[in-house]
Amino acid sequence: MSMTQDRARTGEGKSFESVSPATGEVVATLPVHDEAEVREAVQRARKAAQWWGELGFDGRRERLRAYTGVLTRRREELLDLISRENGKPRVDAFIEHLLALEHLDWAAKNARRIMRPRKVAGSMLLANVKPILEYQPVGVVGVIGPWNYPLFTPMGSIGYALAAGNAVVFKPSEFTPAVGVWLADAFREVVPEQPVFQVVTGFGETGAALCRAGVDKLAFTGSAPTGRKIMATCAETLTPVLLELGGKDAMLVDSDADIKSAAAAALWGSSSNAGQTCIGIERVYVVDNVYDEFVSELTKAASGITAGGDSPVIGPMTMPKQLDIVREHVEEALDRGARAIVGGRDSVRAPYIDPIILVDVPEDARVMREETFGPVLPVTRVRDLDEAIEKANRTSYGLGAAVFGKRRGYDAARKLRSGMTSVNSVLAFAGFPALPFGGVGESGFGRIHGEDGLKEFTRAKAIAKQRFSTPAEMMSFDRPSWLPKVAAKLGDLRYGRR
Repeated sequence: MSMTQDRARTGEGKSFESVSPATGEVVATLPVHDEAEVREAVQRARKAAQWWGELGFDGRRERLRAYTGVLTRRREELLDLISRENGKPRVDAFIEHLLALEHLDWAAKNARRIMRPRKVAGSMLLANVKPILEYQPVGVVGVIGPWNYPLFTPMGSIGYALAAGNAVVFKPSEFTPAVGVWLADAFREVVPEQPVFQVVTGFGETGAALCRAGVDKLAFTGSAPTGRKIMATCAETLTPVLLELGGKDAMLVDSDADIKSAAAAALWGSSSNAGQTCIGIERVYVVDNVYDEFVSELTKAASGITAGGDSPVIGPMTMPKQLDIVREHVEEALDRGARAIVGGRDSVRAPYIDPIILVDVPEDARVMREETFGPVLPVTRVRDLDEAIEKANRTSYGLGAAVFGKRRGYDAARKLRSGMTSVNSVLAFAGFPALPFGGVGESGFGRIHGEDGLKEFTRAKAIAKQRFSTPAEMMSFDRPSWLPKVAAKLGDLRYGRR
């Protein structure tokens, strides 16, 4: 049980403290919302959703644009809170903030284009009927967010759900609840009329209550084991779910890659945000004839990079138990013959972990198979890019990936079993609001971001509108006897000679 949870279980259990992972200071004291309180929030959201929907695309876009203005003007306040509660350096919080603004702005701008009614292809059988397709908001969306990117990641669900015309009830992680409360409070500055965006706080019980509270869709970001529990709970009420789960993302380095750039990208992709990134680089496969050069460049790039200090490049581990997981992965690999060319066992020093780079790691070691979620990077030599692809795909996860190579980079990216892949960069796909974000297999299903992400929070509505009546209707008991024969001949002419 974490330090945060220990404190939350004291007293009457009606409140808990959010604690800075770097200093141990109490950032905020928040309520533990019970099942009745969560259900009441969803009921309030139901009425708010109707009001929000009636504002229309222009009205919602105006309010969401105003929200981005509030987030921008109060940026320093928000960055300070993220840095204190999550532990990440301010520059990492700033990147997260900037990405969130771009995605929120894109969703607000594009909702009308994606959701508006449109005519679709007609039918020979119903030539007098106009087929119309539109996308309507689902109503109330429940969002359960993570602690590693407490602004950017949940906003990928919250912002797109709001732009689509839904109300949102957000349950932030118990490790970063104050950020969630801040975001909802800031939203009320631009939407004071109705509780369109509410927050409930607490632990797993509060999240389970949200699943059962009658939301029309539940979006969850977190681990695969918790995702299974979320899905099972939502199944009780046939509540549809969107699951963005963990990853074991691979990076491939081909013989014609820019090795210096690849090494720098691998280090940043594996160690930024203390490695606590679901799309972080957790494995690297390097083609044999550039392997030694890559390892040399990677070692140089990692020189002097440490966690903590007065101006940290890498912050602390946000969740205490994650330290134990990282330590176990590293120790098991080293005990089985792996070598640490940067860092080692002593790099794990609570609450920080310095970058650790491993070579000669057995393929069945935990650090190669399970999500480590820390600044640890195993590097493996492979014969060629085809072997790299085969090894990269040998996982139950399938979230993100990266390929460095000139001639075959794009081709390899298409062959990787992942929801997203960057070529000659890392994590770049997350920065484009128009690109969908999500995975396959153990990494979940459904998408946030982009047109696909906006549609996740809508329901398709099909309308068939008769434009004019005809003297002979096929779909009628009064149809003349000759009509099926004529229709059959027309069908033969259209399809029979194929």
